[in-house]
Amino acid sequence: MSVFLKIRPLLAAAAITSLFGCANDPVPAEQLKLTEQAVAQAAAVGATDEEPEMASAQRKLAQAQADISDKSYKQARMQAEQAELDARLAEARVLTEKSNEQLTQVNTRLDRLRKQLGAAQ
Repeated sequence: MSVFLKIRPLLAAAAITSLFGCANDPVPAEQLKLTEQAVAQAAAVGATDEEPEMASAQRKLAQAQADISDKSYKQARMQAEQAELDARLAEARVLTEKSNEQLTQVNTRLDRLRKQLGAAQ
């Protein structure tokens, strides 16, 4: 029983130390890298600052970088995650718009062919 009484304070100290260790967030380097790639990919498919989501992604990415400089790593990670999602949404909107334009062109061509076939009969 006396061994348990000696170990108990050590366990309590270890638990408190681990809690304080978890409070410090690491540098979100991997998240920042993913975010930068998502912004670059959105730009590559044609997303510009004119799309609200792209402008938001770039703004949040810049804030995340500033937060890293200030060592506000938790805030930086959250900003970077939001920026990544905004960039992916901007990319999806641009790709959807391009797909809709292509669909409209195909439908126009089909209508023209139908008219030509109808006139030929």
